[in-house]
Amino acid sequence: MSIRIDSENGTLTLHTAHTAYQMQIGRGGHLLHVYYGPDAEGTFARSIVPADHGFSMNPYEIREGRNYSVDQLPLEYPGSNIGDFRTTAVDLIADNGICGCDLRFKSCAVEKKAYTLQGLPAARDPETEAETLHVVLGDEATGLEAELLYGVFFEKDVITRAVRLKNTGDHALTLLAAASMCLDLPERYTERIHFHGRHTMEMQTERCVLAHGIQTISSGRGMSSHHHNPFTILCEEKTTEEQGWCIGVMPVYSGNHRTDIEVDQKESVRVVTGINRDMFTWRLEPGEIFETPQVLLTFCSSGLEGLSRQLHRFFRKHILRWPEAWKTPPVLLNSWEAVYMDFDAKRICALAKQGARLSSDLFVLDDGWFAGRSSDTKALGDWTADKTKFPHGLVTVEEDVRKQGVSFGIWIEPEMVSEDSELFRKHPDYALRVPGRKPVMGRDQLVLDLSRQEIVDGLYNQIARLLEDGGIRYVKWDANRNVADLYSAALPPERQRELSHRYVLGLYSLMERLTAAFPQVLFEGCAGGGGRFDAGILYYFPQIWGSDDTDAVARLSIQRGYSFGYPPECVGSHISDVPNEQTGRTVPLSLRALTAMSGTFGLELDPARLSEQENEELQRYIGIFRRYAGLIRTGIYSRLRPERERDSLFAWEIRAEDVSEVLVFAADTDPQANAKAVTLYLRGLQEQAVYRLTCVEPETVWNGSRPLSGQLFTGSELMQGAFSIRPFSGTAPAALFYLKRTECA
Repeated sequence: MSIRIDSENGTLTLHTAHTAYQMQIGRGGHLLHVYYGPDAEGTFARSIVPADHGFSMNPYEIREGRNYSVDQLPLEYPGSNIGDFRTTAVDLIADNGICGCDLRFKSCAVEKKAYTLQGLPAARDPETEAETLHVVLGDEATGLEAELLYGVFFEKDVITRAVRLKNTGDHALTLLAAASMCLDLPERYTERIHFHGRHTMEMQTERCVLAHGIQTISSGRGMSSHHHNPFTILCEEKTTEEQGWCIGVMPVYSGNHRTDIEVDQKESVRVVTGINRDMFTWRLEPGEIFETPQVLLTFCSSGLEGLSRQLHRFFRKHILRWPEAWKTPPVLLNSWEAVYMDFDAKRICALAKQGARLSSDLFVLDDGWFAGRSSDTKALGDWTADKTKFPHGLVTVEEDVRKQGVSFGIWIEPEMVSEDSELFRKHPDYALRVPGRKPVMGRDQLVLDLSRQEIVDGLYNQIARLLEDGGIRYVKWDANRNVADLYSAALPPERQRELSHRYVLGLYSLMERLTAAFPQVLFEGCAGGGGRFDAGILYYFPQIWGSDDTDAVARLSIQRGYSFGYPPECVGSHISDVPNEQTGRTVPLSLRALTAMSGTFGLELDPARLSEQENEELQRYIGIFRRYAGLIRTGIYSRLRPERERDSLFAWEIRAEDVSEVLVFAADTDPQANAKAVTLYLRGLQEQAVYRLTCVEPETVWNGSRPLSGQLFTGSELMQGAFSIRPFSGTAPAALFYLKRTECA
């Protein structure tokens, strides 16, 4: 069993294949967190050493034993206003004026399947391999009941966390904070890794020493944001890719999030994560329940690569859901950087035909196809084909594209509305706007109030009409501004601060309905690139456009950042034209193609503007991607180069689960004169097995005076530095290698 309840010792222990997580019911009924680490047997409460710390107060019933204080104990889900002065997980005020809550243990039970959440994404359990521990805590004064949910996915070494908060009392309660998880850790965790950025420069890796006080990683933008991805890693100072303890914390949520990491007076570390408490309250009438978003929690004792591997495997089995029609990744041509909004039916059909000649699978008509959309300042909300551009309707274009043997897709931005649109003219109250105040504008557009059921229903009906004839097989779902002016015409004053979370619930409801009704359609998420790249969106849409920056050099660090938590096949990545639209940089097609292969792979250019030789090269790269797409989608990803200042070399590998084949990528964004040879230390191979190396791109790479292609290496040699090549030279050179196991010990 993965969950063990020991009544005698008062311990609750969760086991996965390689980890253990233990709680204990403490004196007075407080639930204590006593261990999370490598799988082990025993009772770890002995790690808590009672001590009398000044100004750390004691529960009334234990007031004579001054060595017991909730201000010093590792609490599993701390309430507020109880003498624990650290970051709280839940805070409230009751209608009778009582503030805070003191949560004590009431009961626990085990369920032989994963839990689900109402209106929120939660890890799938298709084969009922998970178990759930339900732990109920209660506060007598307010009647708040907190049901802690622990989903234990044994084989994946992942524990999911969520909380059901129920008002069992006689007075209404207003939640002021409702975190999904608290984790109190020992002092060995001294650093954190998080992923910051901005539009067109997402997922920049930052590793910081934990300082005394509170470090906060958050978004209040109504989305998980370009600026602070919700994924966080806690680790030891010595943790590297291949060694050291680390813990990954990933909310399955797409709205305002917050993670507080506090180092207290004893050097202990408290991590509290969930919905951002800023601009949030939730009113619970007697009998009502509020469920918090899920959090994925995973521990690894063998470094950051192992942590990434656990999360990638978990996503592939329990989060991502690919349409049957797209089990093989489609190679798409997107119209945006080819024609922008300057097109008509004839030009679009010609572009799709050029994509078909390159043997693409899918043509995507991006922004500008709908009524009145001649610029990005108008027409959002009116999702019917523009009659000027498409006098015979969009269906005729779909049919023409399909005649080329290519599937058809479109771009939409359903959450937004332009003031210059029929929808806004008819229903101005549908947009989020504060009465008596001019709204802030982003791209001259406003945000629709998705907390309102009639708006969600209207959007569903509009999009369903587009998809009903079955001609559209792909939808790119964009959102090009953040959420501000929080005021809903449909909510009473006391519930206005619920709006940001209700918006996310409305968004998830719409996504769930559409993906269920049109399972053959591949939806791709986008929010100006990676502005909403999170596990919540990936639950509905199995891929997300990684960044609006399509420059291959910039994409190397962006995609490397995503790899820490998200599998490469869900990161939208395309070959674009040069000079690049965002950076003005010109780099070889080889780097652009190989970088895109480490994601979903597609084209964001006009083949008609390329030479015949470039088109032939494009077709060759498409063939290379198709050859290795299965390995990329299912393989184990390893970052082969640690991130160092002034290091321009990027390298990673993707190896099959059975280690029978390996794909190795390397690029140098800034080659230097008189450089040393490039040595790649591969990982995870069978030491005695023999691998034959093939240079895929370029076809000839030299190892000293000998060409590498055809050479045989043992796994041990490849992992210990025998894979060495001449220094890179030229403009942003890149290489791709393939190794096939030929003999096995």
